[in-house]
Amino acid sequence: MSEGSPHVVVIGGGFTGLAAAYQLTKRGARVTVLERDSSLGGLAGGFDVGGHKLERFYHHWFNNDVHIADLVREIGCEDQVVVRPTRTGMYYAQHFYQLSSPIDLIKFTPLNLLDRLRLGWLVIAARAVTDWTKLDQLTAREWLIKTCGREVYRVVWEPLLVGKFGPYADQVSAVWFWKKIALRGGSRSPHGREMLAYYKGGFAALADTLGDRITEAGAEIRLNTPATGLNLKGNRVEAVEVEGERLSVDAVLATAALPQIADLIAPHLPAYAASLRRIRYLANVCLILVLDRSLSDTYWLNVGDPSFPFVGIIEHTNFEPPASYGGRHIVYLSKYLPTDDPLYRMTADEALVFALPHIQRMFPDFERDWIRAHYVWHADYAQPIMERRYCSIVPPVETPLTNFFISTMAQVYPEDRGTNYAIRDGRAAAERMLDRLEDCSS
Repeated sequence: MSEGSPHVVVIGGGFTGLAAAYQLTKRGARVTVLERDSSLGGLAGGFDVGGHKLERFYHHWFNNDVHIADLVREIGCEDQVVVRPTRTGMYYAQHFYQLSSPIDLIKFTPLNLLDRLRLGWLVIAARAVTDWTKLDQLTAREWLIKTCGREVYRVVWEPLLVGKFGPYADQVSAVWFWKKIALRGGSRSPHGREMLAYYKGGFAALADTLGDRITEAGAEIRLNTPATGLNLKGNRVEAVEVEGERLSVDAVLATAALPQIADLIAPHLPAYAASLRRIRYLANVCLILVLDRSLSDTYWLNVGDPSFPFVGIIEHTNFEPPASYGGRHIVYLSKYLPTDDPLYRMTADEALVFALPHIQRMFPDFERDWIRAHYVWHADYAQPIMERRYCSIVPPVETPLTNFFISTMAQVYPEDRGTNYAIRDGRAAAERMLDRLEDCSS
């Protein structure tokens, strides 16, 4: 790249920002990535567990996630990806049920045979949808009752929607739910088993490798460096402020959560900032248990019990083997909730004390001395609430400022957040930015 190349500041070192920075450097731009955290990867970032890296929040890919596969291939790391079958289940009425294959559905006795067939039909119906915009007018509740009946909704889907979205459950768009079902239904082996992919060493290792490729191409990555303000001239950003410094820019791509972007831009465009805040979020708290033995044989256990405080129990080492973590077994207990919920404010020790009786109720053999370590992680903006008619409020990549662009997990609609779509949209936003800069200079 040359001194005359445009200088782009990318705000955020998650996978959207990293993918954008990678694409920008490929096109010859000078790039500075600003990341407020001490490491790359965003919600897919990792931490050390006994000398082994582990995601702070559980992550995997579906085997049909083409955008992440393409990028991993480009950076020469395809040999680091493994694809394995997984077991999915549900806890309902004090019983465990496997839901990993069509045969499992037939054995799901909380529903009568006709309703089991209706439950299976949902996957077929989801994959048959060709115009998702029609679903944007419906809530998930309305579409699910229409597609598979009230009893299937009551037994299977309502507890999961309420467990994840709480008071917003009846507002969630049918599009969000449809895409979840269609994705999982398309990530299966010829025998119907769900197949998921993982990066050896964890997603943090991929983020670090991608960061290395970006810096090798001449970009600068600044950790522990939040953007604190913008300097404008007319409707253009001239500089991004960081602590004690102004970075002159030709363009900016912000990839943080929309409320954080709104805080940055509100002094200049209060009405636009208010429109970004129109999209609401739920936070997430993940309690991670490091055990000396397995809790169950299921990777992903959905909890259909409203008295249980976590919506999912993900035993990571039923997917990525315990040998990757020194023989330990890793279990995530996940809950989406508002930031003012008491559980969200708990320390790791407090969250463990809170969770123990619930875990022991579900797994009567479980003992406190199985636990070798425990951690808790919090994310303020984990899940955008994609409500009915979300299409009408999701903001475009372009903003009222001619050289300020945004690409976030709230904008991947009709898909839901995830590293695959973060990479897709980050690269697309980078291309759009550079095309706009070229148009302005010609």
